[in-house]
Amino acid sequence: MEGDVGPWGVVASLVLVAVAAAASWRFRLGLVRPLVESAVLACVQLLVVGAALLLVIRPEQPLWWSWLWVVAMIGYAAWTVRQRVPTAPAVLSAALVSFGVTALVALAVLFGLQVFPVEGRTVVPLAGMAVGNSMTAAVVAARMLVERFTDQRGQVEASLALGMSPSQAVLPLVRVVLREALSPQIERTRTVGLVFLPGAMVGLILAGVDPLDAVLVQVVVMYLVLGAVAASATTITIVLSRRLFTADWRPRVLS
Repeated sequence: MEGDVGPWGVVASLVLVAVAAAASWRFRLGLVRPLVESAVLACVQLLVVGAALLLVIRPEQPLWWSWLWVVAMIGYAAWTVRQRVPTAPAVLSAALVSFGVTALVALAVLFGLQVFPVEGRTVVPLAGMAVGNSMTAAVVAARMLVERFTDQRGQVEASLALGMSPSQAVLPLVRVVLREALSPQIERTRTVGLVFLPGAMVGLILAGVDPLDAVLVQVVVMYLVLGAVAASATTITIVLSRRLFTADWRPRVLS
């Protein structure tokens, strides 16, 4: 098949990493070690995942193995959010709800409308794109909500003193957080194809797929990612905003 990459192709591509490391060394950025570590870890992790996927997505394998993979993926993504934003109250359960809703809605639409067949080779990659892309937005939303709530605690308390409910008092923060969390993905979607060619389409074209077919697949993936990011950021922001207050409407101290 056209576009096959062998071991030597991978080694040759490391030239680009070497250029980045050289630039870091030249300008004393202190990024040589992180660059090398990230390149090695990415390769090892992808090889492990690739080997595992061979066992999961084979046609003869039961489909529940793929769904089990999706559940593990959601759990790991939620744990990652917990590690990145440890001060957010009950953030682990909020992230689980967020990613669970995201995966459920995205896969229900794609499979329910028969955009893709329900198979191991589609369940895991599509869920991975939905959860993986939404994880970054969830981290940004949770971190920004905690930071802004801490910085503007006085304004929130003043709103409560004026008779507002917690949801009303924190609504201005929620609006700002969601706008900031969703803007990067909206901009990427706005400029797709003009400023950059997305990875799924490029990979299909390099593999020899007809460009028009590759574009149609990419459009579906693009809408999947945009919807997943919006659903995840919105869900985790709303859930966390309700946990910023005690049962008697007092703002929690986040530390």
